[in-house]
Amino acid sequence: MKIMFALVIIIFIIAIISTISIAGKGDDNYSSSTKRNFTNLSLIYVIIIILGLIGLGIYIRFFS
Repeated sequence: MKIMFALVIIIFIIAIISTISIAGKGDDNYSSSTKRNFTNLSLIYVIIIILGLIGLGIYIRFFS
């Protein structure tokens, strides 16, 4: 179980770092026009992390 939890955390960290590194590249006009998309994508990651942790907690509490 600890290995699965660690893998989930590692995948989330890689996804966040990848998103930030990709959003920082490009020309000036592109990065200024994608600020809203980057904000929305970051918000999606935050929501998914919270839901994933809640789901993991429910699984640990009721199924193990």
